[in-house]
Amino acid sequence: MDNRPDFTKLVNLASHRLGAQAIFATDDFFADKQRLLDDGPAQWKEDVYDDNGKWMDGWESRRKREEGHDYCVVRLGLTGKILGVDIDTSHFTGNYPPSASLEACYCPDGDPERDQQWTEVLPSLSLNGDSHHFAEISSSNVFTHVRFHIYPDGGVARLRVYGYPEIDWERVHPETELDLVAVENGGRALACNDQHFGHMSNLIMPGRGVNMGDGWETARRRVPGNDWVILSLGHAGIIDRIEIDTAHFKGNYPDSISIQAAVVNGGTDEQIATQSLFWRELLPSQKLSADNIHEFIDQLNALGAVSHVRVNIFPDGGISRVRLIGRKSG
Repeated sequence: MDNRPDFTKLVNLASHRLGAQAIFATDDFFADKQRLLDDGPAQWKEDVYDDNGKWMDGWESRRKREEGHDYCVVRLGLTGKILGVDIDTSHFTGNYPPSASLEACYCPDGDPERDQQWTEVLPSLSLNGDSHHFAEISSSNVFTHVRFHIYPDGGVARLRVYGYPEIDWERVHPETELDLVAVENGGRALACNDQHFGHMSNLIMPGRGVNMGDGWETARRRVPGNDWVILSLGHAGIIDRIEIDTAHFKGNYPDSISIQAAVVNGGTDEQIATQSLFWRELLPSQKLSADNIHEFIDQLNALGAVSHVRVNIFPDGGISRVRLIGRKSG
């Protein structure tokens, strides 16, 4: 059973694949600061050493022999509001920091200078070894960077910064075509019935999938029915074109796909999933093929503006990306 907080369903603004960068660290002698932002789970490599010592999958500073503490500055991949963090010390046992804190700032025109004003969003939090530390953050501000403090030194495997990307939709012209469900435009994967082999959030990530694991894939279905996923658009809009990419899925792509859509004004993710059974059909059932980008234009029904879609695959399998190309509604 997944007992992670609800905010972990949001976008990891500090994701390397979304462009996040660790731009400064006081020290990363044992393990490179950029590993802190890797998207995959931290790995343990038995008996692997480099010139500086044991290879660790994360950011690790040397043992401090003077006053002070270490910190790392991260440029977020997407500007946004922060609702929670996960400080992950996986595989760090005798070398994790006893505590950590987090500051953030808004610096849209570049990276922070020495005189930058920072806002504390997470006071000092006690840490344990080889553990996930989830903490909610309550701030209505928008941030571009975070400064991650560890006291006094040591190693952390991953820093995940969950929140909502901030898009200034007022500056988007009504006739501008864009992918309304892309994560960089505020799209979210809300719910699905199965994600055994690949997480649903991969569907709205930038670029094509890099391998079969970089997509949404369900287990082999042994009972009647079909699999589905609910996606929330970053802004309600009119969808003109749909692209379904089955990159790298060859012997396990779905036989066919259909998409339902609606305007949703509220409700939990579970309530929205229940409502989706009765949404109107945006894309009638279409055959899919292996490792291919499928474009649908004339096949779409004219539903007007929608805010959510339900992607149905028959009966099961994997797809890499879903693109909903259209224009924002008024």
